[in-house]
Amino acid sequence: MAGSIFGKHFTIQTFGESHGDGIGVVVDGCPAGLSLATEDIQYYLNRRKPGQSKFATPRKEADEVEILSGIFDGKTTGTPIALLVRNTSQRSKDYSEIASYYRPGHADYTFDEKYGFRDYRGGGRSSGRETIGRVAGGAIALKLLKELGISVCAYTKSIGPVSIDYDNFNPDAILTTPTCMPDSKASELAEAYLEECMKDYDSSGGVIECVAKGVPAGVGEPVFDKLDACLSKAVMSIGSVKAFEIGAGASVATMRGFENNDSFVMKDGRITKATNHSGGILGGISDGSDIILRAYIKPTPSIFKEQNTVNKNGENITATIKGRHDPVIVPRAVVVVEAMTALTLVDLMMENATAKLENLKKIYESSI
Repeated sequence: MAGSIFGKHFTIQTFGESHGDGIGVVVDGCPAGLSLATEDIQYYLNRRKPGQSKFATPRKEADEVEILSGIFDGKTTGTPIALLVRNTSQRSKDYSEIASYYRPGHADYTFDEKYGFRDYRGGGRSSGRETIGRVAGGAIALKLLKELGISVCAYTKSIGPVSIDYDNFNPDAILTTPTCMPDSKASELAEAYLEECMKDYDSSGGVIECVAKGVPAGVGEPVFDKLDACLSKAVMSIGSVKAFEIGAGASVATMRGFENNDSFVMKDGRITKATNHSGGILGGISDGSDIILRAYIKPTPSIFKEQNTVNKNGENITATIKGRHDPVIVPRAVVVVEAMTALTLVDLMMENATAKLENLKKIYESSI
């Protein structure tokens, strides 16, 4: 299976299946000397692990990370960092029935068409558990960014019809509400809505917003590796993400140019902008403003309602999906969006190091 490697300079290669022995990632390109411990990675894995609220799958997994290589005396050595999380709560029998038919909204049919064979236990590589490797690798990227004064924060903007009120924005609530909303009042409304979905044996989608602060101007390449294009690929590679926006996003199609353009102004001796419709990116290159992106997540396809589908014999049937599933994916995907954003930024910042001769001189001139 190709396509399990992300990045060019700071790379991750993920491996493992939902019901295999474990899930993991190999991170390559991390510079030597970064302080790193299991706690740095575990913090982010704890945010995505299952069983933390009634709105998440009841599958109980500790998701404890093991560092297998690349660390010595608490610091990165510059060699590949291998991370492993073992699966401990597989119930593959829950999925034996679906080997014979295709679940609506899942990758069952497309996997069979591509490979002629699939791991039907929880979806294999198409399972949400695949994101463990992304989050583990992203945790290292997030720590690198912190060393550079850059922060990345994602949160739930909306679930179903319920959206946050920015006047009530409280960053602490992201980690305390079961919805990962930074607005406790909106979270209560969203929780009530999810209760209705669950009573109806159904699920909900939502929107995740992510803000990166402190990214300097000049990051990103002007043609195929535009910063917004790379962020889009990174976030759209997350399962269940069906749309992506930067800045004002789709609403720019209804604006006029004078309204959409961000005026440049001098403030505190530096160039900045009066507004940020661009979402911090112009011409594919960061402009020094906050980078703002959004991921639109579809409703969880595994629902307990009876649905029409087709079996492998080509017969029309009805099916009710069994197993342990999230009524909403959004809260557990928040940290995955953070991770993929961080991985993209680190990779392009490393590429940017060779954009100007003065950058190379800073590294090598004193040693020549």
